[in-house]
Amino acid sequence: MKLRPDQHAQFERDGYLFFPGLFSPAETQVLNDAVPELYSRREQYNVREKGKDAVRTNFAAHMYSEPFAKLARHPRMIEPVQDLLGEALYMHQFKINGKMAFEGDVWQWHQDYGTWLNDDMMPTERAMNVAIFLDDVTEHNGPLMFIPGSHKKGVVDARHDLTTTSYPLWTVDNDLIRQLVQRAGGPGGFDADGRHVPGGIVSPKGPAGSMILFHSCLVHASGSNLSPFNRVSVYLSLCAVSNHIRRHKRPEYIAHRDFTPIDCLPDDCLLKDYPVDLPWKDGVPATALQTSMQEIAPERKAA
Repeated sequence: MKLRPDQHAQFERDGYLFFPGLFSPAETQVLNDAVPELYSRREQYNVREKGKDAVRTNFAAHMYSEPFAKLARHPRMIEPVQDLLGEALYMHQFKINGKMAFEGDVWQWHQDYGTWLNDDMMPTERAMNVAIFLDDVTEHNGPLMFIPGSHKKGVVDARHDLTTTSYPLWTVDNDLIRQLVQRAGGPGGFDADGRHVPGGIVSPKGPAGSMILFHSCLVHASGSNLSPFNRVSVYLSLCAVSNHIRRHKRPEYIAHRDFTPIDCLPDDCLLKDYPVDLPWKDGVPATALQTSMQEIAPERKAA
């Protein structure tokens, strides 16, 4: 899936691209059917909401679930990022975020690269996220919020928030958010026909199967889900192989250590039987839980 020149230009300007309904209902259903069993597991890779049983994030499903192992090699998710970065990619992180009905908590304002830099020593921002909606995303169930163009600021100041939610995050100060939103268009408004005119915050919304691709420095957040509708999404965090992380401060199910370039499967892989490796199908190895603050030599290619 190659991007058009106008899509390259839009990504450079806004820091994200949105593809409504890119995956068919049948393809999306294959993935949705696998989520309840994954979320039911009492494993470290299932991070639950603070004080609740609802799963906030499931990590590394591509290592032990066949449908998600296929998605991790899907050309519609891999090729556009490879096109933008101009280099082979490896999987830095794979997660299924569950913004569950009534219980899904906020994700504070942050840049993903801020965490990858501070925790994992990823050298530069040559990495990005690509996400697919497994549920319809509306204004009611906690959609993502982006500040268009904020990626052009590069890495901004952030603090390590260890208390707001169950998952620690390097978050951006409210005053800086106000400045970035104002610079991106302010509060927006309404036209003469009562239609909303977006300002400095946008929220891509669409049917299950829609896909978003966004820059690792794009400032984003999402509110809590007070609706009776789940908002589950899959995120592939893809990194240029030459830009692999230099530190294993976090366990491998969060920040992967295998820098082997991803080989894509055929485009129909979610609906047909293609063999995939499931190295953690019998459990996460003890070595994947080990961490280290020691810097890794840049020439290291796999672990």
